[in-house]
Amino acid sequence: MYQTDPPRPPKEYLPTMYDLPSEDPEEPGLPDEFHDLQPQLLRETFCPPGYPPDQIFVATDLNLYYDVHHPQWYKRPDWFAVLGVSRLYEQRDLRLSYVIWQEGIAPSVVVELLSPGTEKEDLGQTLREVSQPPPKWEVYERILRIPYYIVFDRYTNRLRIFQNIAGRYQELNLTESPIVLPELELSLGLWQGYYQGIERLWLRWYSVAGDWIATPAELAEQESQQKQLAQQQIEQERQRAEMERQRAEQERQRAEQEHQRAEQERQRAEQLAARLRALGIDPDLP
Repeated sequence: MYQTDPPRPPKEYLPTMYDLPSEDPEEPGLPDEFHDLQPQLLRETFCPPGYPPDQIFVATDLNLYYDVHHPQWYKRPDWFAVLGVSRLYEQRDLRLSYVIWQEGIAPSVVVELLSPGTEKEDLGQTLREVSQPPPKWEVYERILRIPYYIVFDRYTNRLRIFQNIAGRYQELNLTESPIVLPELELSLGLWQGYYQGIERLWLRWYSVAGDWIATPAELAEQESQQKQLAQQQIEQERQRAEMERQRAEQERQRAEQEHQRAEQERQRAEQLAARLRALGIDPDLP
C-alpha cells in the first residue's frame, strides 16, 4: 500500500471535499457511452479478497485532489480504486471527490480509457508547462506512487499495464491473459462477451486463479439457471417416482389378475370334483 505523506499545514486552513469543485464541464475527454459501461464492469467485478466491501472505495470520473500545497489541482481518472479506506467519506457521506490530504491513502490502481483528446497525457507523452499542474502520468507515478496504472484503447483493444517499481512505471509483459496483480490479489484481462447487451472485448477483473469474477447480473443469471436446473431435477424425480408408482400398480394389477385366475381354476376344479362325486367317482383316487 502506498501512502502520501506531504508536509501538512494546520487542518483548519485546508479545503475539504465540500469546498472543492466536483466537476469541470470544459475538461477534455468527457465520457461517452463506452466510458460509462466499461467502468461499471470494472466496478462490479472488483472484489479484492483481502478487504471487506466497506473498506474499498471505487470511483468513476471523480476528481482526485492530490497536492496539499495546490489544493485546487486535481486529476479525474476514468476509474480508480482505493483499498483500506472507508467506503463513505468520514464513514457517513457519499464522496463528491477524493481528497488525498484528508484520506491519507492513495489509490492502488488507476485505469484510463484512451480518448483521442487525452491519449498523449494518458501515456506520459506531454511535458509539464511552467506554472501548470503536472500531467497525470507524473501525478500517478511520482506524486501518488500508485502501484498499478492501466491504459486500455477500445479502438485497437490494446491493454497496457504499468507497475510502479521504485517510483517509476515499468510496463508489464502481457504474455498471459489475465495477468496477476499481486498487490491487489486479483488478475486483470480482456474478455469477449456481452455486457449490458453489448458484445465486444471488455476489460474485467479475474481471480488470481484466472476465473472471471461475475457481475451481479451474471450471478443472478447463474442463480436462475441453478434454480431452473434444480426444478428440472425435481420434476425428473417426480416423473421417475410416478413411473415407479405406475409400475408398482401394474404389478399389483397383474398379481391380482393372477390371483383371480388361480381362484377361477380352483373353483372350476371344485365344480368338476363335485360332478364326479355325483356320478359316484372319487376324484381323489388315482
